[in-house]
Amino acid sequence: MATFYEFGFDDKVLDGIEAMGYTNSTPIQEMTIPISLSGRDLIACAQTGTGKTAAYLLPTMHRILQNKNRAGISTLIISPTRELALQIDNAITGFAYFTGISNIAVYGGGSGESFDKEKKALSTGTDIIVATPGRLLAHMNLGYVKFDKLQTLILDEADRMMDMGFFDDIMRIVNMLPKQRQTLMFSATMPQRIRHMAQQILINPESVNIAMSKPAAGIKQLAYCVYDLQKIPLLLEIFKSQEFISVIVFSSTKVNVKNMEKELKRLGLSVAAIHSDLEQKDREEVLRQFRSRKLKILVATDVLSRGIDIENISLVINYDVPGDAEDYVHRVGRTARAESKGEAITFITTLDMKRFNDIEQLIGYEVEKGVLSKAIGDGPIYDKNAKAERRKPSGGKKGGRPNFKGTPRSTNRPHR
Repeated sequence: MATFYEFGFDDKVLDGIEAMGYTNSTPIQEMTIPISLSGRDLIACAQTGTGKTAAYLLPTMHRILQNKNRAGISTLIISPTRELALQIDNAITGFAYFTGISNIAVYGGGSGESFDKEKKALSTGTDIIVATPGRLLAHMNLGYVKFDKLQTLILDEADRMMDMGFFDDIMRIVNMLPKQRQTLMFSATMPQRIRHMAQQILINPESVNIAMSKPAAGIKQLAYCVYDLQKIPLLLEIFKSQEFISVIVFSSTKVNVKNMEKELKRLGLSVAAIHSDLEQKDREEVLRQFRSRKLKILVATDVLSRGIDIENISLVINYDVPGDAEDYVHRVGRTARAESKGEAITFITTLDMKRFNDIEQLIGYEVEKGVLSKAIGDGPIYDKNAKAERRKPSGGKKGGRPNFKGTPRSTNRPHR
């Protein structure tokens, strides 16, 4: 494993690396940094948590410092979410502390003041711009954004951007950038549609693929086969069974997240939700309280499964089985980080059994199935050969909002 001193970085970049407490590179960094430094286009596949951000930031900052006549915007980083854009921007601020490199995050949901600040940076020139596609296009459509000096384009979490429907936006942005540039594409997975996009925007790229890793050894995994109406009672029973420092509950739908937050608050738990309808300042405040341990339970959609670095998560609960097997690894990877221990529990309904079998095939082993208590009642029998079915809205034959009333308040109210 190479140290960062072996890459020939500018001394100011090395000072930032030392200040951030880094010494040895990760495999994705060791394999991609020399390619990035060479100026070649790159497509790299490695899952979240492997060090991709530093893998592209460090060589990019080195190249900026080597340009003695730098002016305008040198590097554009496109990310799928506001949270990831802010995280990348914070990483730049840390690594670039001694370099004099300027940076700004450009994302939606802010105030008019923040829009004006972004406008100034995009029109007068800032070394590194980190932007979400929609907000960047809003600025570009107004005609004052200057990318004529751009040297490097970086697409982070490219597969997530495709999942979120940003393909057309990305292509519109790319078509307005200088043709002579370096393009780096990083993705957690590499489906065919990502390779197709890479063929359109990268020129003779080098390819690096770090195999999808399994859930960390420190994660205790458990799954329960349940009916929809048993989910909330089981959730409360888990919370009562032991003390957890911090918990993330993942649900696949925004509606479930909102309703779950209401029900858990009604039962006296310290909980808040993260979803796309929240204002940016509210999302940042929720994350701040969760990181500082003022908030114990975070209920979220998959916006948090990638790109958000929150340490010491003791429990991850998959209230819904994720639609993609890879997302299971990303979700449970929120716990047991940095060689710590953690627990991941998944609720499997009859509609989810085929999906969960796909997960077990991906990680290479069967996850232990827990036994429901008498208070919860019998659940469905796990059938790994069950056919995949389209998920219907829960909460009754006619659909509608999920039913969170499956447990009497008097008998299942958790300890505060």
